Amino acid sequence: MSETDQFLSGEPPGAAPRSLNPEGPGPPARSIRWALARLLLVMASGVALAVALKAVGVLVVVLALVAMVMAHELGHFVTAKLSGMKVTEYFFGFGPRLWSVRKGETEYGVKLLPAGGYVKITGMTMLEEVMPADETRSYRQATFPRRVLVASAGSIVHLLLAFVLVWSTFVFIGWAKPVQPYIAGLLSFRGQKTPAQLAGLRSGDQFVSIDGKPVSSMDQLITEVNNNAGKTLHVVVDRSGRLVKLSIRPVDGRHVTELGAGPPHSYSGNHPIGIIGVTLSDYATQAVNPLVAIPRSGAQIGSLVAGTARSLADVFSVHGLSSFAHQVATAGNRTSSSSPSSSPSSGTSASGATVCSIVCAVQIGSQEAGHNVGNLLLLLAEINLFVGLVNLFPMLPLDGGHVAIAVYERIRSRRGRRYHADVAKLLPLAYVFLAFIVVIGIGALYANIVQPVHLPGG
Repeated sequence: MSETDQFLSGEPPGAAPRSLNPEGPGPPARSIRWALARLLLVMASGVALAVALKAVGVLVVVLALVAMVMAHELGHFVTAKLSGMKVTEYFFGFGPRLWSVRKGETEYGVKLLPAGGYVKITGMTMLEEVMPADETRSYRQATFPRRVLVASAGSIVHLLLAFVLVWSTFVFIGWAKPVQPYIAGLLSFRGQKTPAQLAGLRSGDQFVSIDGKPVSSMDQLITEVNNNAGKTLHVVVDRSGRLVKLSIRPVDGRHVTELGAGPPHSYSGNHPIGIIGVTLSDYATQAVNPLVAIPRSGAQIGSLVAGTARSLADVFSVHGLSSFAHQVATAGNRTSSSSPSSSPSSGTSASGATVCSIVCAVQIGSQEAGHNVGNLLLLLAEINLFVGLVNLFPMLPLDGGHVAIAVYERIRSRRGRRYHADVAKLLPLAYVFLAFIVVIGIGALYANIVQPVHLPGG
């Protein structure tokens, strides 16, 4: 939204919006065509690069995240328009324009830096200078219910998107139910066969025992594989109702390059970590009737919201921040990194929770896209809920800050006399909060780049 956009784009919160004259002449047709050509060239280059690097999964996840960002902004845009507010810009990205077009009083377009999106609404705070003719259509002059609706619309959209994603998972893919750990997919190693290929393991094989010990959980199975690099393990698998005995020798993941749906991956660390070249799961899916899926989706969303809230509280507690600082400081020195999500994929044992940056989300999502679309949809649902909840935190420049200001102004208003909060007093605290978020974001970005998050591949 406007205040958030000004923080992110570096414009001072009191800056006046650029004057747009819908009645005046627009840019020349040649200029519009050239801008559109630049945009298409950038998009085509991105697609070609993804195909060349065999990173189509990455492209799919990036496009999904872009759609989520613009859906968030669309929530603000639509509710502001319906509330009679003046919306001057609706853009994806920041920085120099790649392409834009003006329809009426609003300019739509794409900018060079894909760091988010924004909607510019006139008069988000009392600090902004607004032309007298536009004052009646400014955000700050709207009624309390309309201001709260516009400010919270982005988070409402995220909640709706999460519900649709969960419902789609129930109906079109099926909901996961616990089963005995099994091979969900076979990976490959660069230049050599995997232990799974050499042993004759197949997709769908369920693990019954390993070295004579019954397999009771996926964690147990992963631990046995991880801790026995270079040693022969005797396993029994259930293959379509028939017990098959096999011998397999995990290799040290630090000495091979694993190829899967995501980028090529090698493990790092000071200690051997055994892998066999498979993705594992301990869940099977069962489709649900579309009507039955509605209440189940609602219940699941409630559970995910509660879990997300607990995770946020844990991460931003004193212990959580201390743990995060340690993870950033030791990035690249840990043996392995695994997904912080609850997706039912498996492989290497977890190394503890972490703060997931946009890079982390793409890393996990691109891997899920290659072998479990249901997990990808659930991951996107979790991301939507996370972004929606974080945005409602009552602090500028987040949307929740605007909601909090609207509530405070409503409480202070008396007998029809409208009270306007002095937002200037909040700016020092807002800048400190923004600096804190930036530091956390940069730390998470660094950790996820230096120590890529890799869905376990046993």
